[in-house]
Amino acid sequence: MNVHAMRAIYRFEMARTGRTLLQSIVSPVISTSLYFVVFGAAIGSRIQHVDGIGYGSFIVPGLVMLSLLTQSVANASFGIYFPKFTGTIYELLSAPVSYLEIVVSYVGAAATKSIVLGLIILATAGLFVPLSIDHPAWMVLFLVLTAVTFSLLGFIIGIWADGFEKLQLVPLLIITPLTFLGGSFYSIDMLPPVWQKVTLFNPVVYLISGFRWSFYGIADVSVPISLLMTVVFMAICLAIVAWIFRTGYRLKT
Repeated sequence: MNVHAMRAIYRFEMARTGRTLLQSIVSPVISTSLYFVVFGAAIGSRIQHVDGIGYGSFIVPGLVMLSLLTQSVANASFGIYFPKFTGTIYELLSAPVSYLEIVVSYVGAAATKSIVLGLIILATAGLFVPLSIDHPAWMVLFLVLTAVTFSLLGFIIGIWADGFEKLQLVPLLIITPLTFLGGSFYSIDMLPPVWQKVTLFNPVVYLISGFRWSFYGIADVSVPISLLMTVVFMAICLAIVAWIFRTGYRLKT
């Protein structure tokens, strides 16, 4: 394995975060803080507690997950799309770097940036409401698995996209709505029975439920099922990435 090449790609992607600090870190933190203030003030005044947890504290895992999903997809998709856009993808494909090393480098950098952002948002939320993490090891596990999984999804989107508009299509029209409807700001137990069953078809429900359980020990879905769904989604993304490199799908267009 070409460790030096992987390190070079990884460092280049991480350095890009420093050059776009306002867009990569500051903007998501401010946006999430606004979500927190608006939803916490507007809804928190009507809903004091959810499952025995103060509403402000209850929505923190959902807000962290919202930023984690969107930023993981955005970081990874732009990271691999930009070499296609500039034409440097040919140099990358002709270099003595395996497909596995390319994926690990780009996805690893995107996941790292998302995890750092998630921790910053978590620390920021701690300034507004009291937080407790009952299962810190599980919290880190869900954080890492989710960041890696959606970075893989972003990598796939970056390969698939043939324009900057398509880079925004999936995050705006699919990821964000699924996150809002996945229990970020409420417990699915608050929904009518029919909608509770419908909501279970939303894969993001399992991510948010497992992540919230690591904080407060409460979950809408069984924790083993949440973990299983996350691993299954990661496996699907890995299979698609393997197919892309095996067939060369849109790598050179």
